[in-house]
Amino acid sequence: MKNESAEAIVEARAVGKEYALGKQTVTALFNVSLMINKGEFMALAGPSGSGKSTLLNLIGCIDTPTSGRILIEGQDISGKTPDELADLRLNTLGFVFQTFNLLPVLSAWENVEYPLLQQRDVDKKTRQERVQHYLNVVGLERYAHHRPNELSGGQRQRVAIARALATRPSIVLADEPTANLDHKTGEGILRLMKDLNQKEGTTFIFSTHDARVMDMADRVIKLADGQIIV
Repeated sequence: MKNESAEAIVEARAVGKEYALGKQTVTALFNVSLMINKGEFMALAGPSGSGKSTLLNLIGCIDTPTSGRILIEGQDISGKTPDELADLRLNTLGFVFQTFNLLPVLSAWENVEYPLLQQRDVDKKTRQERVQHYLNVVGLERYAHHRPNELSGGQRQRVAIARALATRPSIVLADEPTANLDHKTGEGILRLMKDLNQKEGTTFIFSTHDARVMDMADRVIKLADGQIIV
């Protein structure tokens, strides 16, 4: 299926998300529509509970909407099987989390390599070249054999970025990626991601309430109480 909008890489159409909390129904998102263009460096901003992380998880196929539709590269993801969604997460989407989510028993090299092992069409030589390349890109080639507990918070986040990029995704989703970093380290991480966005054309979508992320973004979509506010 062709992309319905030539430049749109993500579209949300009247998306709603509800959760059952005990006997209550909580509305996390209500009638959210937006379009994200290929190559954008954009932020979903808002206070805790605004719905920004929920929206990021829906775009990332980690969760499914209660109503409405989400299209990734023109494909409606609502009709996809769990295997198809897993394939989309592996090959089209990269994730960077505020808690890094590295595997503690693996070295930096092995953490970056891990998702590539799931990609059956990537041979060993290509895999090694990719890991080497992205560890170099994030400036951690000297730390390839260090485990996460031997790295600083900023270094761990750089490993997470290298891991997210190694699969060559079209879209990188970053959930509060600077939240656990000091000011200077957070600035460096943001500059690195902006540089990758400009050099490689990767689309970056952040959920954040960090003013530095918003300042650096091409566009900021603000959410409050599960809705986009203008």
